[in-house]
Amino acid sequence: MSPLITGGVGAGGPEPAERVYEELLTRVGEANPRPRIEPVRRLAELAGTPQLSYPVIQIAGTNGKTSTSRAIESLLRAHGLRTGLFTSPHLVDFTERFQIDGEPIDGEVLASSWDELQLPLQVVDAELEAAGQGPITFFEALAVLAFAAFADAPVEVAVVEVGMGGEWDATNIADAQVAVFTPIDLDHTAILGPDIETIARTKSGIVKPGSTVVTAEQAPAALAELEAAAERNGSRFVVQGRDFRLVEDRLAVGGRQIDVVGLSGDAYDPAFVPLFGRHQAENTALAIAAVEAFFDRPVPEEVLDEGLGQLTSPGRLQLIGNDPIVYVDAAHNPHGAEALVRAVAESFAFGELALVVGVLEEKDAAGLLAALAPIAHRVTVTPVDSPRSTDPERLYELAERAIPATPIEVAGSLAEALDDARGWASGAEGRAVLVVGSVVLAGEAIAFSRAEGWGIA
Repeated sequence: MSPLITGGVGAGGPEPAERVYEELLTRVGEANPRPRIEPVRRLAELAGTPQLSYPVIQIAGTNGKTSTSRAIESLLRAHGLRTGLFTSPHLVDFTERFQIDGEPIDGEVLASSWDELQLPLQVVDAELEAAGQGPITFFEALAVLAFAAFADAPVEVAVVEVGMGGEWDATNIADAQVAVFTPIDLDHTAILGPDIETIARTKSGIVKPGSTVVTAEQAPAALAELEAAAERNGSRFVVQGRDFRLVEDRLAVGGRQIDVVGLSGDAYDPAFVPLFGRHQAENTALAIAAVEAFFDRPVPEEVLDEGLGQLTSPGRLQLIGNDPIVYVDAAHNPHGAEALVRAVAESFAFGELALVVGVLEEKDAAGLLAALAPIAHRVTVTPVDSPRSTDPERLYELAERAIPATPIEVAGSLAEALDDARGWASGAEGRAVLVVGSVVLAGEAIAFSRAEGWGIA
């Protein structure tokens, strides 16, 4: 992750949170997880097992995790609960990963929790070294920091997004009351496995004895793995389309209007969701069912309206400029790009669209570009501000094959790419720009728009 603007946003200013982030960056990065859980459990134990201080709803899957997590948190907050939300990665500010009551954590508060974690970290690092293992990684420390910060707040419920996988993910030291699964597809195959069945088996490791499992519609192989995990743990198993469903999803000004039948079998009144794309309507239906499972009752209509009305999803078809129009989306794999294309085609009436695309090297860039082809009238490929960035010349070659007969340009930086794409978009009515391909790139674009004073993001 590129350290763009990493500080806190509260009274403590940027310095304390930036210090925490810089110290975390000295550890093995989150793109290289270790398939282990016991060292994380040991670290949390020395820190007072903060993850047991409040109930947890945990979210795993391939796409839609962050949007679903944010919807769950918003509904819980509308119920009047003090909430914690842990998501990764961040777009611009490091403190975005730790939300208390819907706002990024104060930098001073985060730094205080980090400082209290130093002695436990030293002890566990020494134990791991003695055992011939590597020290606690970036994400392992990050997860325990989140649990500790939420305990210090204190929160009444935490919504926790899994980093990668499930069974050995650092967040899995939590004893989640509700395990939520967004659609599972191929991603991180070198780490998680070559097929959906293997990936789903790893992700199903977040299911705990006596919990409730709430899942989106899944491929048959994934659904079978999740159901088997629920059976092993004596968990209630509820499936979108069978036990709850999105009955209707209509385009509305500024988002969607949805009709949902919940776990009780009763239909909710039509509700407005201020997000674009049917996939966001599906994510919202999943979030409603997760909150129903948590409380074991339907969501009151006034709570539903408030929770959905205050919902945001930064980095998901987020408008960052209007002269010309520039949107940014964090879609970074073919499945996510396909959902994005459907959302753009349905929700917007652009005559022509320029794509600014940057992709990390471990991602399926060819599949991503092929999925984006239907909405591309022009493409500018760019490096991502990360050592894991795919070389733009390589992206150019892939784009030529995936999006034939389309003008393709190569830029040396995002600033250069945006200048090129925005210049083209300004040349005719009905043109717009979409930045896509990486969460890191989305964060770069948002930070750039703020620095340039576009007045939107």
